[in-house]
Formats: sequence, structure tokens, C-alpha cells
Amino acid sequence: MRLDDLLFSQGFGTRRVCAGLIERGLVNVGGQPCTDPGAFMDIADPGFAFAVQGVTWPYRERAYLMLHKPAGTECSHRPGAWPSIYTLLPAPLRQRPAPGKVQGVQAVGRLDQDTTGLLLLSDDGAFIHRMNSPRRHVPKVYEVTTKHPLDERQLERLRAGVVLDDDPRPVRAAAAEPVSDTHLRLTLTEGKYHQVKRMVAAVGNRVDALHRSRIGALDLPGDLAPGQWRWLDEGDLALLAAPPA
Repeated sequence: MRLDDLLFSQGFGTRRVCAGLIERGLVNVGGQPCTDPGAFMDIADPGFAFAVQGVTWPYRERAYLMLHKPAGTECSHRPGAWPSIYTLLPAPLRQRPAPGKVQGVQAVGRLDQDTTGLLLLSDDGAFIHRMNSPRRHVPKVYEVTTKHPLDERQLERLRAGVVLDDDPRPVRAAAAEPVSDTHLRLTLTEGKYHQVKRMVAAVGNRVDALHRSRIGALDLPGDLAPGQWRWLDEGDLALLAAPPA
């Protein structure tokens, strides 16, 4: 792949901008400046990486990321009262060319502005669809802090199913495990608007805090601080592809 095409594919601007970065000596390959936009790059090499303005980037045909979403952020490119999660990402990830009108990586589902925890992002439409599809039943685990102490009746109702106001069919938790009097570990395999909060309200309690700790078999790493992101590696993707237990 030509070097200018490579930079374009990774979100570093238009082809003209990418060529300008290269010609100005701002792009290094193999530790050496490369000033030829037409230079051929062997992207099949697993160790291939490049640097732009001193920052090293791996080549990724498709981007797969995890983000530790902090409270007070919105999963929207056009946020309202709160900052967008996309401002937490570097510009190339927001600018990667993608089919259709939307550029850059997209959140795989959404978390409310006050909800924290594991959020996936990608520019791979098939991956996003697969992770969001209700037919896949990808489990998502939430750590729920409740206003009132939990009792066994509430837990049983969550497991048996509660009816929400927008669907006559009961919505069931795949698991509802008490961690403490006011800490519930809730596993869901479908996604509805404000589902956790509405389910907890339906059994006579209230959510005071909500954190997503796992998607599929992939846990939010303990060393990934709120607001930080990292690439998903092959092991992470395998955990996401694993069939539900």
C-alpha cells in the first residue's frame, strides 16, 4: 500500500493532507523519516508500525477498541448537555474513512450519560451489528447500586421477568446476583432503552449508580482508568465471539 493511502486509511486526513505530512518529514517508518508519499509499505508484516509527529501507530485494517466510559459523557456525535465520548479519542480514530456518511469509529450500543464502564467502538459495521443483534444474546454484566436494600422477592422477579411499559412481553435477567444489600450484579442478553433502571424500578427499587463491567466474556481491565481507551487484541475479540455460557 502507498504510504499516503495508508495514512488516509488510518484517519490522518485527506490524501492531500497525508501527502503533506509525509513530504514535510513528519512520518517515520522503521524509525526513519519517509518523505515519498508513493513509497510502498508492506502492511502484511505483523510488526508493521509507523509514527506521525512522534506518535507510533499500528496499522489496523479495521479498528476495534474498548473505552472505560466515565460519568457525565454522552455516546453521541452530537451531544446535548454533556461532552461526547468521542472527544476522549485521538483525531485519527474519529476521522477514519468508513462506508456511508459517518466517519470514524462508532460506539457499539450506548450507555446513559451517568453510566460508567465498558464500551466497545469500531468502524466495522458487521462487528457492530453482530454485537448489537438481539439474536446473538451477547451477555452484558452491570454492577448496580440500588437506593434501597435488595430482597429475595426483587431478585426472583428480575430473574422471572418484568413487564416494561413499551412491551407486553416480560424482560428477564439472565442472572441477578446480590453482592451486598445494595449492590446487584445483573446480566442481560438484550438491550432496551434504560433497561436496567426500568427493570429495577419495576420491582420497587431504584438505581443510584450503574457500571458495565463485562461484555460477552470480556471484562473491563482493572488498569484501564475512566476516560482511557485501548485497542482490542485477538484474545479480546475471541472472548467477545465466544458463545454465551
